[in-house]
Amino acid sequence: MTPSPSEFDAKAYRKALGGFATGVCVVTAHTAEGPLGITVNSFTSVSLDPPLVLWCLDVKSDRHDAFAGAERFAVHMLPVEDQAMSDRFAWGVCTLSDDEFEVGDPAPPRLRNAVTRLDCATHDRIVMGDHLVIVGRVAAFETHPGDALTYFRGKYGRAVDPTA
Repeated sequence: MTPSPSEFDAKAYRKALGGFATGVCVVTAHTAEGPLGITVNSFTSVSLDPPLVLWCLDVKSDRHDAFAGAERFAVHMLPVEDQAMSDRFAWGVCTLSDDEFEVGDPAPPRLRNAVTRLDCATHDRIVMGDHLVIVGRVAAFETHPGDALTYFRGKYGRAVDPTA
């Protein structure tokens, strides 16, 4: 049953969405403001052929313009030990320091520690509601063993690597 707009409780809806456990990713890009990062949990694969992924960016984010204009970006699926990095790129300083990343031209900034990293070229941008959906075509990827950082009902958790 769809509630009328006057009955819709956005806070309760957000809490309900927290019932979906997600991985935690940091997206990085070179921008006019320098190399930036942002924490996202709105990430998904779209297609294997061609290899496409997407993530969502709040149009009210202070980093909206920087990431909306980026032609390349990297998605880093964080290991469990990088909770502080997740917090920092969600609410704190979003500029990367030189010792936090490596880069290969024309690749986006690559964090030094990730369970998986996807280097992407922006394929499409679609405004949907209060978010910009950014679709990326995966140009390269790298994966490493390790437990992944998760997020569920407003709390961090761990997805245990079954291959380790």
